[in-house]
Amino acid sequence: MNNTKKNKLLLYIGVPVIIMLIFLRFGLYFLRSDGFSGLSMLLPILLFCFILFALSTSAFFAAWVYQDCKRRGEDPVLWAIVVVVTTPFIGLLIYFLRRSEIRTRCPACGQRISVKAKYCEECGTHVEKEDNDIMVKQGTHHLRFIIAGIVSMMLMLVCLTGFIVSAATGNSINTDVTSNDRVWNLGAINMNFNSYQGNIWKLDFRSASEGFVEEQKMMIADADAQILYADISCGKVQDDATLVLWLVQGDVAKSFDVTNLSEPLEYPLNEFENGKIYVRLQINGVENTVSEICIQ
Repeated sequence: MNNTKKNKLLLYIGVPVIIMLIFLRFGLYFLRSDGFSGLSMLLPILLFCFILFALSTSAFFAAWVYQDCKRRGEDPVLWAIVVVVTTPFIGLLIYFLRRSEIRTRCPACGQRISVKAKYCEECGTHVEKEDNDIMVKQGTHHLRFIIAGIVSMMLMLVCLTGFIVSAATGNSINTDVTSNDRVWNLGAINMNFNSYQGNIWKLDFRSASEGFVEEQKMMIADADAQILYADISCGKVQDDATLVLWLVQGDVAKSFDVTNLSEPLEYPLNEFENGKIYVRLQINGVENTVSEICIQ
């Protein structure tokens, strides 16, 4: 009885902790980035609903596995956690490959035996067939958990499809390199190193999809006295490949071709105002690029 209570307590504490950690991760990402800047609100709503229904799907299927394990004499808490952690699809697959047949207890010695057994494997006592027929119930048990899980899964897929379609069309995502909002990429970048410390942005990448924009929000403390310093070298430049540096603040947008810099770029910032400024690199075919950009 004590073990059962401990297992239930572990389940009630463990699952909410896992869910909280997932939302905490997204929350930290939101705080470290510009949040939903540059996105239509439809996308974060669809993403939130997708996560919510995904967690609901895991919870409902985990509840069914919990009940099924109890009927079979296995550890219900362990398998419920496995289903939640490994996603319901993988978790259920592992469980169905692994689960044992329904077992009952021998009326004589208490040993767990198959409900189909005629004799106890431990003490040899004959088990009446009528008792087994009572133990085995036809049909799927706790059907409400399965139905709720399937409904949640369908809603999850609907939200995921809506998110992908909205992102693919580009109507809900800001891709304008001159925009005063965050720029979101639909491509990918093969990154070696990317850091921003002490107002110094260091970026090292091998390659990126055409038009990919990597950006960093920096601070101007004294626009009349400070300059932008950019030391950039492109290891491989194919025909018509370019690397463009953008400075964007409000309605002011300045661009510089930094594909083949013979010496570091030093640009005065007196055209801008004190405060935040977007520093962007628009990558068009260049590879093996190393850059160090700062405001000094």
